[in-house]
Amino acid sequence: MTETGGGVVYNGQPLDNVEIKIVDDEIFLRCPMLMRTYRDDQTISREDGWYATGDLGEIDDNGKLSVYGRKTDLIITGGENVWPSVVEDSLNSHPIVNQVVVRGMPDAVWGQRVVAYVVLNDSNQTSEVKLLSDIREHVKQTLPAFCAPQQIVVLSEIPRTSLGKVDIQALPTP
Repeated sequence: MTETGGGVVYNGQPLDNVEIKIVDDEIFLRCPMLMRTYRDDQTISREDGWYATGDLGEIDDNGKLSVYGRKTDLIITGGENVWPSVVEDSLNSHPIVNQVVVRGMPDAVWGQRVVAYVVLNDSNQTSEVKLLSDIREHVKQTLPAFCAPQQIVVLSEIPRTSLGKVDIQALPTP
């Protein structure tokens, strides 16, 4: 992460002089390589030297850190937690899916709904209703039903930043 000037964990184990703790599933770091300020002189928020990373994870009994993802990426639908990357992995194994990005969108009933933005290998798919049904069934073969997208948005390409990361802000609102 940028705030550490490089890596602080290798293969789940903290490097020398790196302390890690988990508070309410969030990963906190304390280490000498943690930056003091941002470029605009805004200091980073720390409590007693501990920096809240914004990542969620856990430390197992052997002291190995597992990172689940960004706290802001977690989709909570009907009280169930859904990690977008897990759904993306499932959808990437579908033969018609070329690329996919999964996001949570506000939903009046469920809190959030799982939305899959997909680029298809075959643009001649019969209908979006059939596509949604096929995609949902595919996901439910390996994941709980609540992980299956409630909505599909077909795109010609996934928008990306100049660094090649998905440009979340450029995704259309379904």
